[in-house]
Amino acid sequence: MKSLLRALSLGTVCTLLSVNLSAKPIAMDELSVMPLMNGQVLPEVTLKDLDGAAVNLTELVSQKPTIFFFYRGGWCPFCNTQMGQLKAIEPKLIDMGFQLVGISPDTPAQLKASVRDNKLDYLLLSDADMKASQAFGLAYFTSREVSQRYTQKMNIENPLWVTPEGDKRLVLPVPAVYLMDKSGLVHFQYVNPNFRVRPAPELILTAAELLKK
Repeated sequence: MKSLLRALSLGTVCTLLSVNLSAKPIAMDELSVMPLMNGQVLPEVTLKDLDGAAVNLTELVSQKPTIFFFYRGGWCPFCNTQMGQLKAIEPKLIDMGFQLVGISPDTPAQLKASVRDNKLDYLLLSDADMKASQAFGLAYFTSREVSQRYTQKMNIENPLWVTPEGDKRLVLPVPAVYLMDKSGLVHFQYVNPNFRVRPAPELILTAAELLKK
């Protein structure tokens, strides 16, 4: 696994596709997303923190190397498990000089609930209008069945978006993890359309160690 990560890191250095990307269209399903890749740079996006204050991602990253993780929302049990796993390794990441930042479609009020319920110390940002999810190429329309199940049975209050065909659907981000240096260059990314599968904490720590070197 370490050799694979070294290859990814070397590929980043070799390609250096440092092109700022504009917002991408919302994919029609989770398998059709076109995520930001290694060697590309952080898009220009401003989100909101728990108090509704604006946070520019470029300015945030310029302070120290950053680990962004995109999650579906505090209502998602898989996301809450991941938040707990990241909480457990956060002290090691801080020792290595990283900051940890979570991004989701949750509102600032919902973020506050996640911080309270999961006893989190790291920063959570609201992407309620899906600007970051689109800019990173992670946003997708859920199916008609999933949209109905989530809104009716799970009481998700996210706004519905209109597809090119005129259907109203939920839009969610494919869960993802990005490691970036202070210039916003992506050195490692993990994107999996299967929301039940998240990267192991050990993988994130190994990637962070390689970036630190």
